[in-house]
Amino acid sequence: MKIVYLTAGAAGMICGSCLHDNALAKNLIELGHDCLLIPVYTPIRTDEVDVSIDRVFMGGINVYLQQKLPFLSYLPNWFDGFLNQAWLIKPLTKNAGKTSPHLLGALSVSMLKGTQGRQRKEFLRLLDWIDRDIQPEIVVFTNLLIGGCIPDLQRRSKAKIFVTLQGDDIFLDSLPEKYRTQAIHLMQSLVPRVDGFLLHSQDYASRMGKLLQIPSEKLHVIPLGVDVKDFRNLSRSPSVSKDFVVGYLARMAPEKGLHRLIDAFIEIARKPGMEHVRLRLAGWMGAQHTDFWKEQTTKLENAGLNDRWEYLGSIDRKQKAEFLSTLDLFCVPTTYEEPKGLFLLEAIAAGTPYLQPSHGAFPEIHARLRHVSSIIGSDAHRGSLFQADSQPDLVAKLMEAILSNHPPKMLDHAMMDELSIATHAQRVVQIFAQGDSAHQAT
Repeated sequence: MKIVYLTAGAAGMICGSCLHDNALAKNLIELGHDCLLIPVYTPIRTDEVDVSIDRVFMGGINVYLQQKLPFLSYLPNWFDGFLNQAWLIKPLTKNAGKTSPHLLGALSVSMLKGTQGRQRKEFLRLLDWIDRDIQPEIVVFTNLLIGGCIPDLQRRSKAKIFVTLQGDDIFLDSLPEKYRTQAIHLMQSLVPRVDGFLLHSQDYASRMGKLLQIPSEKLHVIPLGVDVKDFRNLSRSPSVSKDFVVGYLARMAPEKGLHRLIDAFIEIARKPGMEHVRLRLAGWMGAQHTDFWKEQTTKLENAGLNDRWEYLGSIDRKQKAEFLSTLDLFCVPTTYEEPKGLFLLEAIAAGTPYLQPSHGAFPEIHARLRHVSSIIGSDAHRGSLFQADSQPDLVAKLMEAILSNHPPKMLDHAMMDELSIATHAQRVVQIFAQGDSAHQAT
């Protein structure tokens, strides 16, 4: 198949969607498909080989300027092309997280209008390139928020159109209500034009199906996969230390529940007999969360725990595997209903026991791994859930995990295969093929 995969860059931030899109595109190529991973807004940032093309469509600078100053849409194409250069976009969009909700709302609504919005020229450039130079069989949008051009694409191309839903609601909820309502209405109007929606959990499929009024036959739940090659040969030697290390690997952000974990750690660390419990943190921190981070570190300092925690910053793929292998328990207690759970699958692949909230994709991942473990007779899957809205239950389950101290254990090959992005890619191709058959039948 000839596939165009449009992925939205996150302004220099490592995000789960970019990681997933890049890994999936890479495996589609390895399966023999002609897949082009196309960045929109900004170049993507990933922790493995970046397979995206060295070109950005609907570049963040042009999109932003055309929203603020509509007359700029009449500038010559050579000037737009200059502003869409990756080397220029990267430094100028690094603080995109600080953009006002009002501007983001107006911009989102305009983008969802496609060629009827202020970014008309950007969409036409993308459509011309797809129609003239690529002529794909499949076009995949990484989310529906960048899908404003779908009606035009459908008119101009014979390609089947798929949309991955993997966090659209979280962004919508960050907008002022006026723009959120408009954006949802525009997204609903695009649904009939889409051949299928790809999601990673039934929970998210149910929620997004209701929100966007998507017919159930268009919703395809495909269990998430990760690149497991760095975990297959990971060495987990028995620890000589008596410390119990609780680990967190995600953005240093409120929605990831960092404050919940730190509060629980402080409460437990103060208890008699818990002097051996330590906390290790790693992950990207954006400028917009500087005050939040300072608040968390101050709590740890005031509790007298500066010598019992550490922050490793943003780590690369090799460091990630090594980091996860040092943990006795993995916990990212998100405050929102996580649609994917990519970080949890990586912890599981590293053989690390976990404690996660009982909402979003986590209960399904938990059940999925227990089911596969029972089929293959493996006892390597070791994880539990806590009541998502209960801080006391988080503390109680964390204490229970520390006291039981189940040692990490590497997964066998069958479990690794179930978690792998290669298996995930094969399942995605099956959906594309079904969409192709249905498309031809009509």
